[in-house]
Amino acid sequence: MSSKDTVPVDGELSQPFTLHRPHRRDTPFIFNSPHSGRIYPKAFLAASRLDALTLRKSEDSYVNELFADAPEFGAPLMHAHFPRAYLDLNREPYELDPALIAESLPHYANTQSVRVVGGLGTIARVVTESEEIYREPLPLTEALERINLFYKPYHNILGELMLESRRIFGIAILIDCHSMPSGQAAECAGPRPDFVLGDRFSTSCDTELTGCIARELRRLGYVVALNKPYAGGFITEHYGRPKEGFHSLQIEVNKALYMNETNFAKTSGFRAIRRDMAQLIRMLAEYTPNLITVPKAAAE
Repeated sequence: MSSKDTVPVDGELSQPFTLHRPHRRDTPFIFNSPHSGRIYPKAFLAASRLDALTLRKSEDSYVNELFADAPEFGAPLMHAHFPRAYLDLNREPYELDPALIAESLPHYANTQSVRVVGGLGTIARVVTESEEIYREPLPLTEALERINLFYKPYHNILGELMLESRRIFGIAILIDCHSMPSGQAAECAGPRPDFVLGDRFSTSCDTELTGCIARELRRLGYVVALNKPYAGGFITEHYGRPKEGFHSLQIEVNKALYMNETNFAKTSGFRAIRRDMAQLIRMLAEYTPNLITVPKAAAE
C-alpha cells in the first residue's frame, strides 16, 4: 500500500475537480463523488487544530475509485479533489456558520439550517459533529473565496451535465456517490446495511429506478436500506426534479466493506466492491432503453 493511499496529500488546488467524460454518451446517467477529495491545502492544514488523520474522518475515501468504471459504460464521472472538511459541495452555497466566520455574514447567508447549527455548513466548523477544525475564526473573505473558486464552478459543470443528458435523452439521472461510517450504519434498525439509497422519500427520483438499483444490489448479496438514516442531501434535493425530467439518487456505501476506518488503507474488499459497482453501472446502462427513447438526432 503506498503512502498516497493512507495519508492526505497536502498541496495546492490547481485542479479542484476532475470530470471523466466517456467517449460516447450512451446513457442519461451521471455519477458524482463530491466528498472523496483528499488534497488538503497547506494553509488549511496550518489553520487547523486537528491532525491530518482526524481531518480525514469526514472523507468519503476512495468512493470515486469505486465508481471509476462509469465512463466505460457511457456515463460521465465527476469528483472533487478538495476534501469535505475544506468545502462541502453537498450544501447550499451559503450555509455559513456565524460561530466560525469572524465578520458579520451577508444577508443572503443561511445561518439557521440544521446543518449549520450542527457545525456542518458549506464551510464545516467541526469534523464528525464534535471536533472543532480551526484554531481561530475564519475570515469571511476566505469562506467566500472557496465558494467562488471551487463550489460554484463545480456545480456549474454538474448542472450543465444534467441539462446535456436531458437534451440528448429526454431525461437526466444523477447518482450521487458517498460512503458511511460503519458505526453509523450499525445504528440502523434491523440488519446493518451495506448500502443506503436515498431518494428524499420518493421525491427526487423515479421509484421504479430506486427499486431497480436496490434489487440489483441485493442480488449481488448486499443488505440495502432506503432513506434511513440517509435520505439524500442538498445535491439529491436540488438536482432531483422528476416532473422536469431530472432524477437524483444518493448511494451510501458502508466503509467497512472496502477500507480500514482507522488508518484509511484499502482492504481486500475494495476490489470486490469496485467490481460489483461496475456490474451495477453495467446494469443501469442496459436498463436505459426502459427509461427513455433516445431522439433520432441524438443517436446519429
